[in-house]
Amino acid sequence: MLTVGTLAAMLTTGSARAEFTVCNQTLDVVNLSVGQDVGGTFQTDGWWTIGANQCVDVIREELSNRYVYVYATDVFGHAILEGSTGMCVEKRRFTIRGIDKCWQRGHILARFLEVDTLEQIRWTFFLTGRDP
Repeated sequence: MLTVGTLAAMLTTGSARAEFTVCNQTLDVVNLSVGQDVGGTFQTDGWWTIGANQCVDVIREELSNRYVYVYATDVFGHAILEGSTGMCVEKRRFTIRGIDKCWQRGHILARFLEVDTLEQIRWTFFLTGRDP
């Protein structure tokens, strides 16, 4: 299971683009899904494939939610970063509106990790090494 080593707010000034970036600081390729409130309804999106020591902008607009939710798997689909918030995912690329009744709606229930962005408009989340 990946541990969340460092969470860092990357503050910007001026007209720089705001975003939620995930950096994979492991030696493994990971597949990442994110969840957030979009227009009053939770929405999950996936998948971003992030190579070892790579970063990907997964939300490219200014953050409007304090909390962003992340879930990651290895290349075999096994969870390597999870939390306690149940949200829906699919095996292939997806956008899913709503997080209730995943199985009944034909989706897969996954446990997302809640990331507190401290109401910043730009945030970088770091995936770090494996637990021993």
